[in-house]
Amino acid sequence: QVQLVESGGGLVQAGGSLRLSCAASRLTFNRYTMGWFRQAAGKERQFVAGISWSGAGTYYDGSVKGRFTVSRDNAKNTAFLQMSSLKPEDTAVYFCAADLPSTSFSSRVEVRESEYDYWGQGTQVTVSS
Repeated sequence: QVQLVESGGGLVQAGGSLRLSCAASRLTFNRYTMGWFRQAAGKERQFVAGISWSGAGTYYDGSVKGRFTVSRDNAKNTAFLQMSSLKPEDTAVYFCAADLPSTSFSSRVEVRESEYDYWGQGTQVTVSS
């Protein structure tokens, strides 16, 4: 079955950087929008960033815009989330997810969690102050 596997999480000091990876298997990766979500302890999961199938379209939550960069390598079936200037409030479990757009090859990035078809297991990011 389809698998999304995140890696790259860990413990970092405030102001530091981390790069998350999401390796996909058993899906036609270059047809899917890839999204990154996070869930802090005791809170609901929220959209962080997403990238369209070609990389032409990206979208960020306001809380991470200018600090995080989403990218993808379709040849390697992998999506990335480069996180810089990390803050303690970025501490959460980070999930990647895949969305097959209703309009093929759309550059629009879906932000609604319910629209994503496949999810990874998550990777913990902890930012210390």
